Order: sequence, then C-alpha cells, then structure tokens
Amino acid sequence: MSTIRVRNLRKRYWSTEALRGISFDINQGEVVGFLGPNGAGKTTTMKILTCFMAATSGDAHVSSYDCSKESITVRQKIGYLPENNPLYADMTAFEYLRYVAELHDVSSSIILERIKDVAVDCGLSDKIHQPIGTLSKGYRQRVGLAAALVHDPEILILDEPTVGLDPNQIVEMRNLIKKLGKEKTVILCSHILAEVEATCNRIIIISEGKIVASGTPAELRGNVEGHANIRLIIRGDRQEVIKMLKKISGVRKVDSYTAKEKGAYGYDLITTKKRDLREAVTQAVFENEFKLLEIQKEVVTLEEIFNEVTKGMKTI
Repeated sequence: MSTIRVRNLRKRYWSTEALRGISFDINQGEVVGFLGPNGAGKTTTMKILTCFMAATSGDAHVSSYDCSKESITVRQKIGYLPENNPLYADMTAFEYLRYVAELHDVSSSIILERIKDVAVDCGLSDKIHQPIGTLSKGYRQRVGLAAALVHDPEILILDEPTVGLDPNQIVEMRNLIKKLGKEKTVILCSHILAEVEATCNRIIIISEGKIVASGTPAELRGNVEGHANIRLIIRGDRQEVIKMLKKISGVRKVDSYTAKEKGAYGYDLITTKKRDLREAVTQAVFENEFKLLEIQKEVVTLEEIFNEVTKGMKTI
C-alpha cells in the first residue's frame, strides 16, 4: 500500500515550471532517497507534500489524504526536518520539544513520555535541559529531528539531516534513520550521495522538474551504460590484447593505459549492461597465452549514476 502517492504533479512560478508532471509512489516502511541538482524541484515537491504550498495541478496524497484538501490531517501524519532547521535559541531542548508536541496536539498525559523517548532515540538526554543556543550544530540537528518525531508521525521527511555533523555523528544519524525506516516511511533529501546509498533502499532522481531515474541502487546501476564494468591488467602486446578483447561477445568498448608492471597494460572494458564477462575474458586471455595479472569487476557509483541521468540538463 502506498503511503505517498503523487500523480502528474505540476508547479509553476510565473513563467518557470518547477515541476513538470512528476508521478511516484512510496510504500510504507521504505527509506527513499530523493535526489537532484540544485533547482531541480526537490524542495518544491517536499513543500507540496508537507502542505507548505499548493500544486498548480496534479494530485498528491499522504496516507490516502489529499494534500490540497485535507492539509491539517496530512500535517499530523508527517514529521519534517527542513534543511534550515528552525529553532528557538532561547528555549531549552526540553521546552522546545514540549512546545512542538503541544502544537501537534499531543495528549498532555503522554507528552513527557514522548519527549523522553525521542531524546533517547536522538541522543539528546544529556543536553535536554540546555538552552538550544548553546548547543553545537550537531546537537541542534538532533533537536530538529526529535521535534520531527515527537508526535510519532507515520512519515518522516528529512532534508539534509547530516549537515554539520562530524563523521561519528553521521554514522549515528545513519543508524537512527535505518531504525526509523523499520517503523515509518522516510524520505531523505541529501547532496551527500554516499550517505543516501548507505541509508536508502530506493532512490528517485529529479532534474529540471522531471523524474529521470527511479529504483534500487542495483536497478539504477543496471540501467546505466558508458562505464567501465571490468578492469584488467594484462602482460602482452597491447594491440594484440585490444584486438582479442574486442572480439569477446558483449564488449562494447576497450580503453587502455600504461600499468606499473613492466610490459603490462591496464584495460577498462565497457560491456553490455547487466552482463558479467569476467569468465569469458579470463578464458580468452588464457587461450591467447597472455598473462592476466589482475581482474576486477567495477561497480558504478551513485555519483556516476547521478551524473549520467542529469548530464546536459540545466537547473531551474
């Protein structure tokens, strides 16, 4: 069952069309990365889903509720951590979380329990009575996440949640997001592609107001061509090796370079997508009596996928 359902969503700002008819579904319990270049339409999409603004046309539903007609109910279902985390510096973390809980109409009988729970989850217990203005950037980010969780929403939308965190805190935040993803639907917007790949089980990439790719990291890798799939180091005559490699069924292109080993050269093979030719390559090298010094399968990175599907596109 889809927790979030978007159909043909469009948003126009005067003469600029920020969203150009995007459609997607996010299911309960998914942790989905929502990526795109600056100005691609990510923030506009999140603002529509959180009922901060209305779409020009199209439909957006959260837990079967219409974002344009049932905004109060939708906001009760969502916890939102914006990129620019809005906090009251003169309040303590406890005072701020209580204030946010009251705004969400959390029952007074469970407010203290909810604050305690989110403080523990977000690692805030030892700072809970400290003024927010005295907290580090990392701890302020934790307060913002706790505020997004305090009313126990079904859906979390996190915009750059690891901004300002040190490497250890990033790992802690990553683990927390994974834990939350077992209970809630999570949308993660981030420019840190390695973080998205480590955290999310599905990725949506948007560019120029259109969705240009969607799927699991493995599915996205399988759909990207033009990258070296196999890397080799072979000792032997370069031209003869290239001729041999090009004869192997499924090899689309061969690039070569000088290797460190004497008399050896490196070769990057671009192969037909979704084909692993390591066995065929190894057999061909053996049959032609060349010396295979190294062979490895190259994995396309999320950064390469991102560049591939957004290249040539201008940001809005």
